[in-house]
Amino acid sequence: MMTTSSTSPLPKTLHRCLATLLILSLLSACSVFKLKPVRPWDRDILAKPEMQLDADVMEAEMDEKIYYSKEASRGGAGVGGGGCGCN
Repeated sequence: MMTTSSTSPLPKTLHRCLATLLILSLLSACSVFKLKPVRPWDRDILAKPEMQLDADVMEAEMDEKIYYSKEASRGGAGVGGGGCGCN
């Protein structure tokens, strides 16, 4: 008996073309949406302490102390090298 070995009705090249077209259309759709600048009357809301990345200063200092004690070095956030003296 003769059986056809095609598992998909579309050839591979057509699949690749469709995938490329899908990716390009998604990328172009993402570029349509533009970020709007923050309006002046909304800036006071964004300047509140709870909107900051480190809202609780004491907790951030405690986290840094724990991090430095685990790393056995001082100045590990943004400074090159470690506690071993290598740069």
